[in-house]
Amino acid sequence: MTLINESYDYLSYIDPTPPPTSLRTANDLVAAELSPDASSALHPSLPPSYEPRFSHLITTEHERLAAGQDKEPSTGIDLSRYEALEPPEMSTEDVGDAADKWKAVLRQSYVSATYLSERQRSLHLLEKFGKNMWLVGNAGLEAELKGLEEELAKTKKSVQDLEEQRRSTQERSAGELAALEDTWRKLVSRLVEVQFATLGLEREILERQKQASTS
Repeated sequence: MTLINESYDYLSYIDPTPPPTSLRTANDLVAAELSPDASSALHPSLPPSYEPRFSHLITTEHERLAAGQDKEPSTGIDLSRYEALEPPEMSTEDVGDAADKWKAVLRQSYVSATYLSERQRSLHLLEKFGKNMWLVGNAGLEAELKGLEEELAKTKKSVQDLEEQRRSTQERSAGELAALEDTWRKLVSRLVEVQFATLGLEREILERQKQASTS
């Protein structure tokens, strides 16, 4: 759907270029009718622009990144659970407390071992299948890009064909339009001559009426 449905009488391929003074006058008239926000406001037929709606957490994080602030240690994922653990310090404590400390370290070691095992398996799968998935993804993007380029080429060709059709149509009609314009000018000139002749006859009639009334 086109945004502008009005038609214009200017034929760009056969009409002469207007003089600079006429162009300035036309531009001034157009500028006088435009609203102050004409250069920034969108056309009413266009849909409103997309405005993302982020959650409060994401908005806060964006503000932190924009301000260049450092991340607070207490926020985000705690990576210390995946680090290598140090054995508990042995002291003169009773055996029960030492056993509890070792059990806590052991539980955390299970978490670290599971994480490292899953990470190793993920890296192995990535090494085995990642290349093919990357190639498949690139092939899909290339196919999409090719389709968009073909659509763009078709659109450009349709625009060029339309411009060529307009040019040929205007050039074929140039002679007829010139003849019609010349005929219009001659008719206007004759109309002006007839009006002058009519005024002369009216003046002559009035003068004769005055002479008849005075005699």
